[in-house]
Amino acid sequence: MNYNLSQLSGKDEKKSTFAVLKKLLLLIAHERRRLLFAFIAMVINSALLLLSPLIIGHTIDNYMTTKQFDGVLLYSGILLVMFLITLFTGYLQTKLMGGVGQRMLYTLRNAIFNKLQELPVSFFSQNKAGDLISRVNNDTDKVNQFFSQSLMQFLSSLFTMLGSGVFLLLINFKLGTATLGPAVLILLFTVLASAWVKRKNAVNLKSVGSLSAGIQESLNNFKVIIAFNRRDYFRKRFDETNQQNYHTAIGAGIANNIFVPVFGLFSSIAQLVVLLYGIQLIAAGEFTIGLLISYLSYAVTFYNPLRQLAALWSSLQVALAAWDRISQILSLENDLRTVRDDTRHRSDALLSFRNVHFAYAGGQEILHNISFDLQKGKTYALIGPTGGGKTTTASLMARLYDATSGTVLLDGKDIRSFTAEERTNRIGFILQEPFLFSGTVRDNILYSNTAYKDYTNAQLEAVIQAAHLEDLLLLFDKGLETEVSSGADNISLGQKQLIAFMRAVLRNPKLLILDEATANIDTVTEQLLSDILNKLPQETTLVIIAHRLNTIENADEIYFVNSGEVIKAGTMDHAMNMLIKGKRSS
Repeated sequence: MNYNLSQLSGKDEKKSTFAVLKKLLLLIAHERRRLLFAFIAMVINSALLLLSPLIIGHTIDNYMTTKQFDGVLLYSGILLVMFLITLFTGYLQTKLMGGVGQRMLYTLRNAIFNKLQELPVSFFSQNKAGDLISRVNNDTDKVNQFFSQSLMQFLSSLFTMLGSGVFLLLINFKLGTATLGPAVLILLFTVLASAWVKRKNAVNLKSVGSLSAGIQESLNNFKVIIAFNRRDYFRKRFDETNQQNYHTAIGAGIANNIFVPVFGLFSSIAQLVVLLYGIQLIAAGEFTIGLLISYLSYAVTFYNPLRQLAALWSSLQVALAAWDRISQILSLENDLRTVRDDTRHRSDALLSFRNVHFAYAGGQEILHNISFDLQKGKTYALIGPTGGGKTTTASLMARLYDATSGTVLLDGKDIRSFTAEERTNRIGFILQEPFLFSGTVRDNILYSNTAYKDYTNAQLEAVIQAAHLEDLLLLFDKGLETEVSSGADNISLGQKQLIAFMRAVLRNPKLLILDEATANIDTVTEQLLSDILNKLPQETTLVIIAHRLNTIENADEIYFVNSGEVIKAGTMDHAMNMLIKGKRSS
């Protein structure tokens, strides 16, 4: 399955803004009550602001022109109370929406992280970690900013604008029509420009992800950069990515700010129309000064929210572009699903390949029609030139990938019929480059092993001794409580491999796969591991991928893996001849 997010992008661009927004609102459906209170506060706030120009005009025409200052004071007091209420409702609205935004951010990041946990290895091999981090951190924050800071302001602006438009038409229909004329042009401009703005922001968000990915890759490999004195290469690559991000940011900035001056121009034209036409109506005796002032206030109240909407609409487009990137992840499904299979094949083998073909997404076929059996309790070695398919074969054994066609059987059943927990309890996989979490040696040994999670250190040490792993534990200064830093930089690569080894063995797997597991340890420690492997339960099947001859010389069966084939190599000498010929031809 193709999990490449950069290739998937753009497929949903034809969805309307409102369709995408509707889907986005489903994320905060559980916040209905708080949203209702915030909406009520917004309506009260907007309604009071809409009444203010009418009261001001009434006061001017009925009290100020007749010098009835008691009436002026009375209505001034009413306006003050109204403004205080708007202050309170504005604060309440901000507080409620701030909480909604933060909870939505929490929910959204959890949803993405949980989805990432569900996806197979092939997803992570097709996408850059830095870009995924940018989606989890940066893109979710863009969505949160719109919901916590802009959503209610957006709705408030719409409500205020609608109310002002109604008042403009009710007070004087002809003048109202002339005043609202420029708004039609604004609406047309917004419809035409919105897709372009969203596209510019999507490109910018993608470049931010690429920048994050580039920085992470360079920092992860900084030791290599120092060793080869290639800081210039690091600087050049960063400069190229940063330049690209700069240009896309400029484009997004122009797109996001283009609405403000355009809306401001039409707003000024509308106010000029009101002033000229209003003076003409006053001269004709059809209008009063107070009504003209009220009318100008309503015109300002109508067009000022439009100016705010210009910025808010850009914020919405940014949020929608970010949501597109987030929803790409949330919409993915794990193609390594558990299938129902009650058929039990007659076989004494622990694991069998039956006419297996395999190809990575968008790539050429790596394995062609492979069939072989792994018997219980035996040791198998996979040899072959680099890139021949050894690790791919081992990955299919552990179901890190599914075969393109054919069947992999575990205990006589389709390996796809086992749940992830059942499969990992039966199969242990020690990778060439083990990954450790920050914490202690104990934390890493017990990772995903619930059998010993409540054991004390003394009890766990007894289990380790029973598994003949105590000599490995002695290689750590503080034993189980030895600290493992972020990235495990405080321990050697060999010690990392030992922790991974103990982690796998303590699960008592039926099948233990070692992918170059002894490549980074010294000869003495390798001998320790060899002794431990010899003491594993007799029913444990071992699959060893290694280049060292002493690692594979005691194997019961040697398979040569190259050019899409897995062939029995026979004797050790024959296997070496095949390996030499394979390296020459590759």
